[in-house]
Amino acid sequence: MDARDLERYLHDRIPLSRAMAVEVRAASPAGVILFAPLAPNINHRDTVFGGSASALAILAAWSALLVRLKDAALDGRIVIQRNTVHYERPMAAAFKASAAVPEGTSWERLLAAIHRGRPGRIRIHSVLECDGTPSGDLEGEFVVLPPTATAPRSPA
Repeated sequence: MDARDLERYLHDRIPLSRAMAVEVRAASPAGVILFAPLAPNINHRDTVFGGSASALAILAAWSALLVRLKDAALDGRIVIQRNTVHYERPMAAAFKASAAVPEGTSWERLLAAIHRGRPGRIRIHSVLECDGTPSGDLEGEFVVLPPTATAPRSPA
């Protein structure tokens, strides 16, 4: 899944991303970078609304996991279980969020759970940035639910 495909997917399947005018600047198994302009995400102080910053950080982490799963030819429903956002400074211009799925044990445990047909969990970190300056971050825990078998149809 490349940047164009991911952006189309987000706008079609997660309408908030379209309302926020989210652009996918990079998308590969190595990570994702999302961008959003200030205008549709502005608050009463002429800075980025905290909910928009949080949403972009969640979208970046969620998208990084989606791209990584697609690269591994795996399906599953990704849901966020919990997250914590830290805001370091106000963002008064367009902003971006970047995220990557951690390598190593976390990824291997997630894969093992999915291959066993069980939900897998993984923590993903997103960094918020504005004007080239880190402005906040998100630590999110995501769950990948394995694809469910189609329920048998009852006889008519």
